[in-house]
Amino acid sequence: MIAIIGVLVGLLLPAVQAAREAARRMSCSNNMKQLGLAVHNYHSAYDQLPMQLGGTYREDDSSTFDLANNQKLNDFQLSYLVGLLPFFEQQSVWEQVSAPLGVDVDNNLITPAYAPMGPRPDETAYLPWVTELPALRCPSDPGTGLPAQGRTNYAACIGEGLDWLDHGLYRQGAGFETSVDQARDVRASGRGVFIPRQKMAFRDVLDGLANTVMLGEIITDLGDRDVRSSPAIHGGGGRSGQVTHRPSVCREDPSLFNERKPGFWAGTVDIAGDERKRGYRWSDGRALYTSFTTILSPNRELCFGHGDDSVGTLTASSRHPGGAHVVMGDGAVKFITDSIDAGDSTIGTVKRHEGGVRAPGSISPYGLWGALGTRASKEVISTEL
Repeated sequence: MIAIIGVLVGLLLPAVQAAREAARRMSCSNNMKQLGLAVHNYHSAYDQLPMQLGGTYREDDSSTFDLANNQKLNDFQLSYLVGLLPFFEQQSVWEQVSAPLGVDVDNNLITPAYAPMGPRPDETAYLPWVTELPALRCPSDPGTGLPAQGRTNYAACIGEGLDWLDHGLYRQGAGFETSVDQARDVRASGRGVFIPRQKMAFRDVLDGLANTVMLGEIITDLGDRDVRSSPAIHGGGGRSGQVTHRPSVCREDPSLFNERKPGFWAGTVDIAGDERKRGYRWSDGRALYTSFTTILSPNRELCFGHGDDSVGTLTASSRHPGGAHVVMGDGAVKFITDSIDAGDSTIGTVKRHEGGVRAPGSISPYGLWGALGTRASKEVISTEL
């Protein structure tokens, strides 16, 4: 009898686990549906999309953040999620962000108060930035707590180009100047629904909202060197600066991966710091935290050519078996499998002014996945997702 009971329990447990994951996956999909609706409501209100890497900036800021005197604003580093707050029922957090907040995380009075729209996203004393928002978390992702400030599982699609998309139209630094060449570079490589530090609208999506990915799911890091949440940073081996020219450069070097667990980086690989991991700051618009590209298929490795503040192959990912959710421009939520046609990742990304990479306006070589990430490349999407 005991043996029979044991067999029955063994048969039932996988079914129970599968049912629980199905419920978590449905909840995750619903969260993404709400975010898609929030983007549309934002667009109806302001006739544009929330900006990725938006916010405030003051040219005469010193390089050191002085909390007491508000010497530094947020340096145009806020994510698209900050502007969306009142549109997915986070009005109370939005009111703290948009109006000067006079207390820190320990409820200590600050004089003067924080400036409207808050400080940089890495300011750990600023209460809104360290607030965990359940609407931004997928129940299947177990990541929680420090060293993350406020996790998110939902990112903005910046397409399948990389050149200058860590800065977008504006470069941080003295004078905050943008050269004509930089603007041209960004407009050539910025092929997604979102372009950092540039106002975008649905009218820019010429391929059709139903054919273009707008948002996507990402995992948050668990401190385990997962290749999907801890980007490999250049550190010898000739990888520096090669990701743009050859997005598959990390995958082509087997020594980077743990021999016994290929889904994790080897202990010798230089990866992003403990506080710089995937999805660790929902308020931060930099690529590592809240952006993704449609170059490598979902749940592939993260590979940066220069540093964790730059941009690289940052694809969608999830804790669901077999793929990850995305939100199309029309608000529909789709599940993209890991096996989606992602073309040839040995071909370079679009870059305006160098040889060995693709010319602006060219068709994406990254298959259906790449075509879904471009908003105006005139690719025909003939496959039902």
